[in-house]
Amino acid sequence: MAKLSKNRKIAEEKILPGKFYSISEASTLVKEVSTSKFDGSIDLAIRLGVDPRKANQMVRGVVSLPNGTGKSIRVLALVTPDKEAEAKEAGADYVGMDEYLAKIKSGWTDVDVIITVPAAMGKLGPLGRVLGPRGLMPNPKSGTVTMDIGKAITEVKAGKIDFKVDRFGIIHTAVGKVSFTAKQIEENANEVINSVVKLKPSSAKGAYIKSLTMSPTMGPGIAMEVKNA
Repeated sequence: MAKLSKNRKIAEEKILPGKFYSISEASTLVKEVSTSKFDGSIDLAIRLGVDPRKANQMVRGVVSLPNGTGKSIRVLALVTPDKEAEAKEAGADYVGMDEYLAKIKSGWTDVDVIITVPAAMGKLGPLGRVLGPRGLMPNPKSGTVTMDIGKAITEVKAGKIDFKVDRFGIIHTAVGKVSFTAKQIEENANEVINSVVKLKPSSAKGAYIKSLTMSPTMGPGIAMEVKNA
């Protein structure tokens, strides 16, 4: 077993064994237990009582964080020429079509979100093996395949994120940065949790939310109260 660093040990001592913290308490404590010297992310892990292998229990959605993500989101807009000006005006970092498709085919994926128009999905299909594993494949359900390119880019830049339960039944998503106030972290976390609750599959039986854990990029996880199981 790896030896804990002095800072990590001090951080873990701030968390009471067996205690489940409220969202408000966790949002304050998570800033105190961060051991990174940089402005790390605050992550939320939601373990669900679903079977992701069943299509009718796949939980996926989008949410606009009221206080944003705290990070600069790099957006690639794969659009037709008539949409290029709209994409640039909305703040897309990269705008074009064929030249970027060629770059992606060569392995380039140095972006956080790809937004495109419906007509381009046929060209993106063959790149699924590159984009899929990185979570970059545009999807109409997440609002990244749309004719309203400007609105989609603006929302993503402002803090709109998508989330999806993994094969272990867990949703992992960032809800801010260590530099955020505790209130900002709490508001973002509440928004994500409420969105997940609304997406409960009718076929899911028993406790829906099994556990909630908040943690900094570097530092221990904080177990949280689950009131809507």
